[in-house]
Amino acid sequence: MQVHEFYEDDPDAPADGWGADPQLDIDLLNRLARGPVPGDDDLATAIALTRETHHQFEQFGTSGGQRWNTEQSRVALRALRLTLERHGIQLNVPWRDFDGFYSHWIEQDCKGSWKKRRDLLSTYFAPVTEALEHIEEDQFRAELAEGISPRPVTGWARVDEEISQLRLRFRSASTVQDYKDAGNRCVGVLEALSATVYDPARHCPAGATEPPVDKTDVRIGAYIEDRLPGHAHEELRGLVKKTSAFAHKVKHSPKADRLSAGLAGDAVIMLAQLLRRLAE
Repeated sequence: MQVHEFYEDDPDAPADGWGADPQLDIDLLNRLARGPVPGDDDLATAIALTRETHHQFEQFGTSGGQRWNTEQSRVALRALRLTLERHGIQLNVPWRDFDGFYSHWIEQDCKGSWKKRRDLLSTYFAPVTEALEHIEEDQFRAELAEGISPRPVTGWARVDEEISQLRLRFRSASTVQDYKDAGNRCVGVLEALSATVYDPARHCPAGATEPPVDKTDVRIGAYIEDRLPGHAHEELRGLVKKTSAFAHKVKHSPKADRLSAGLAGDAVIMLAQLLRRLAE
């Protein structure tokens, strides 16, 4: 999520919307406190919520331009703490809301100095932001494989779209259901390859029924057999079967995780590049 997604239109605002400011979405923050929101990039949300919470407390402690009231600050800070804990990060601020922060800065001799209050907040929030950015950088390094091929895409529109969606799904995945869905996207890549490379007129034996698109190992195997016939290339046809089987396994696994989904994603992307090379 981005910062603007933490807010919603005020239901009590005038019908014409004049002068209405978006209000903090308390229901959303409570959902975040309970766990990751399905389909959301929980790390990106943690980063955005950290920055917005820091900003709102800084506004409260300096110019007074904060958008939150005391109760909202309490809900947001609680949601932030629990969201950060999911990523192994602790935010140990010694206050629960705006009122608590006010009492704390008085105790810390920050009365009459905006700079001291900013520095006080940075003491707690800067290490958290740095830790989140390190995690984000590690995720960037762990992205799905890029093929050795000099072309960044296969040139097959449907296949490239499925790979793009797979990368997007994997990047934001954080729960078992997310990783199972990444497995489903892997199957989508295989089916796109199946639909692209298989030519019934060329690959379907006379008198036989064309196999459906979801029979990816059969259809892609027939394409490879046509391009590289003979026993010498049996290993490549076997690779198709194993890649398909593993993608389906992740799709249905109750224990799907980042490792298994990442391996399946790497495998189907590699296969797409192999098949594209065969088409040259």
